[in-house]
Amino acid sequence: MQALYLFALEPISEIISDRHSYGFRPKRSCADAIKACHLLLARRNRLQWILEGDIKGCFDNINHEWLMKHIPMEKKILHSWLKAGFLESKTLYPTTAGTPQGGIISPILANFTLDGLERLLESRFGKLGSKRRDKIRSGVNLIRYADDFIISGFTHELLEDEVKPMVSSFLRERGLALSEEKTKITFITKGFDFLGCNVRRYSKKLFITPSKESIKRFLKKVRALIKANIGSSQAVVIKSLNPLLRGWGNYYRHVCAKKAFSKIDNEIWHSLWKWAKTRHPRKGLRWIKNRYFKVMNHRQWVFATSVCKNKPKEIRFMSLLKLSDIPIRRHVKIRADANPLDLKWKKYFDERVKRTRMLASSFSREGSLLLVSPLKLMYSEDL
Repeated sequence: MQALYLFALEPISEIISDRHSYGFRPKRSCADAIKACHLLLARRNRLQWILEGDIKGCFDNINHEWLMKHIPMEKKILHSWLKAGFLESKTLYPTTAGTPQGGIISPILANFTLDGLERLLESRFGKLGSKRRDKIRSGVNLIRYADDFIISGFTHELLEDEVKPMVSSFLRERGLALSEEKTKITFITKGFDFLGCNVRRYSKKLFITPSKESIKRFLKKVRALIKANIGSSQAVVIKSLNPLLRGWGNYYRHVCAKKAFSKIDNEIWHSLWKWAKTRHPRKGLRWIKNRYFKVMNHRQWVFATSVCKNKPKEIRFMSLLKLSDIPIRRHVKIRADANPLDLKWKKYFDERVKRTRMLASSFSREGSLLLVSPLKLMYSEDL
């Protein structure tokens, strides 16, 4: 039932959505939001201050009365969803605020709730690219992904005294509030984190890199997986790690991530070397190296194993994906006013899909499987 109403609400949402809202919308992604940050802040202008918005428990605190009044759907059905409650330890708990727990309708309800904030700011400060005097003086622009958002401005006082109260008032009508602890105003040269990326200006150049916290969390997850597979085969370890590496790498392949990729590759190598030594405490280092690490395509220390032998002169190998092999490709942001549910935009989206497929074909997702002749597979004798 929720899926049917989602199909009906989505076209309405796309028409009234904020232009620079990128979360839980068709054909939009985190990459679009990050690219929007780059396009906005990389300019050589006076945009020096960023309001990092953090809404306290957004999905859990949206006012039910506001939803009932503003969501264009059958009110009786919406009321039943909002008041359905949730089951925990065989106990039913009622819900007095927030969107349906785990419901597929929840993201679009949250977007309906937060849409209008950009228009509110534009009514006071003008649109992005506007020649209005107050826009030129303020530089106020909003970029939002779901309940994460940033607002730019020329001065700290502007964001603190004018913009922040407007945002707080907008949210208060909907039963929401900014987190005083996490909402802060940051100078661009100090940098800020947004959607797992760190955005910072060094001198006159803007850099967007994977955030330190994101790298830390990812390495913790990888190390835990390797440790949990101490008794598993090498093939199982590779099959477990490669989807993680590919997913993380593809997320960050549009930003300045080469340095982070190399660092993570190095940390994973150390973890795998430790994993291999733990499995064979009585074996020498050279034996362990030759057992688990190969030389492939003139590259040493490739964590790889044979998975099958089809022919006497041909061996099929599975190797661990290296993040540093993922090419960095700058993302082309979706046009702010593009609507994938409007037929007049069909040609535009067809061309975007075609371009995306062409770029994807240049980096094969099956790159971790190699057909190698035994004559080309060499084992290094040097540690």
